[in-house]
Amino acid sequence: MAASLRLGRQGILYGLKLSKFNKCVWATQPWQEHVRHFFQSPWFLGVSALKVQMPALSPTMEEGNIVKWLKKEGEAVAAGDALCEIETDKAVVTMESNDDGIMAKILMEEGSRNVRLGTLIALMVEEGQDWKQVEIPPPEAAAPSAPPPAAAAPVMPPAAPSPPPPPKPATSGPLRLSPAARHILETHGIDPKLATPTGPRGLITKEDALNLLKASPAPKATPVMAAPAAPSPAPTPAAPPPPAGSRPNIPPLSVPGKPGAPGTFTEIPASNIRRVIAQRLTQSKTTIPHAYASVDCDMAAVMSLRKDLAKEQIKVSVNDFIIKAAAVALKEMPEVNVTWSGDGPRALDSIHISIAVATDKGLITPIIRDAANKGVQEISANAKALAQKARDGKLLPEEYQGGSFSISNLGMFGISGFSAVINPPQACILAIGTSRAELQLCEDDQTLRTKQLMTVTLSSDGRLVDDELASRFLDKFRANLEQPQRMALA
Repeated sequence: MAASLRLGRQGILYGLKLSKFNKCVWATQPWQEHVRHFFQSPWFLGVSALKVQMPALSPTMEEGNIVKWLKKEGEAVAAGDALCEIETDKAVVTMESNDDGIMAKILMEEGSRNVRLGTLIALMVEEGQDWKQVEIPPPEAAAPSAPPPAAAAPVMPPAAPSPPPPPKPATSGPLRLSPAARHILETHGIDPKLATPTGPRGLITKEDALNLLKASPAPKATPVMAAPAAPSPAPTPAAPPPPAGSRPNIPPLSVPGKPGAPGTFTEIPASNIRRVIAQRLTQSKTTIPHAYASVDCDMAAVMSLRKDLAKEQIKVSVNDFIIKAAAVALKEMPEVNVTWSGDGPRALDSIHISIAVATDKGLITPIIRDAANKGVQEISANAKALAQKARDGKLLPEEYQGGSFSISNLGMFGISGFSAVINPPQACILAIGTSRAELQLCEDDQTLRTKQLMTVTLSSDGRLVDDELASRFLDKFRANLEQPQRMALA
């Protein structure tokens, strides 16, 4: 009994000492820290989040736009369910969920544009957890940046009490000026030696001249004349205004939103599809040596065959025969069915024909796969379905990626002939014009006959398809159209 009382008294004394120690520790730290750690602790929130990030829905995608959310906060989500619609660089693709859970928080609302890959767009929690208590991660720390100039120093009025000193000459030796820079400096009578060249090999560019013009204390409106300086107390009269209709020395500043003023413009935001089209067309014309070859094809046999099929309620277009003819020609000449990679040519095992479809957002090329092994009626059904999905923005990535040969048909718009730009990494694209009736002399019986001629132009990559190979390909393509029975036998 005495031993128990002794142990109990020692325990109480130890507890009092520990309490004093905790008070000392608490006093040494700010109380805000304890509150912050308490409210940020998992014990308080209790729900960890499943992160939903912006995915890469196409090989060339770098950012996307969130078109529409298909799930609301608090709604149950199963693996494979559609979460939202994302506009990629090619089409609008539905993003599916990889996990089961509950949609807890949408971080990127509908209409969010230029969302980079990997950006956190939503949070989910596991089933059975309180989605309202989801732990929202703090935003990523932004890189330190300088304070805005408006906050650092107020903007001064244009009329300063004392003009800044003139810049010191920055160049020595022979001067090299661009034509635009020479015109600006001579017009305002500014010494070119005062400009700081930023162009290659000491070239003074237009931007250098404009920067010098802004830094000059009093730019003149007329060129400096070689005359002795004579100071005069009388004020110099202002230069007369330029005559009506004359071209100003400096173009007026473009002011958005003010139509009618000279030099105004309206900013049009570019969609992801339009930016990718611009990037790929620039890449094609600057890195691929284009070669062109044209040929006229007699479409009389195809027109007659179309009428016979229409009597049997089989509706196919001229473009369907063109796709079939190109696919069969590629099957007969596999050396044309190639693409270019960084290491060199690549021979393709399958024939996938890309057809150009114009949409409101730009041009896209859905693919008819294994076109050489399909009939004209099956090609027609596939082409109609893909064209409609392209206009609706519902193409899947596998439906527009991986083509081996492209066809662009502008015949329905009355275009007689044109040259198309190659779609890299493909080697060729075939441009189709409209058909026209022409009288030609028949060599067999020396009589005049009317022919339905259609001009096609092949744009080929000179590194893969030389002129002789392109000529033989066009010859087989023309034979397939002028004798459609060949396509069934090839």
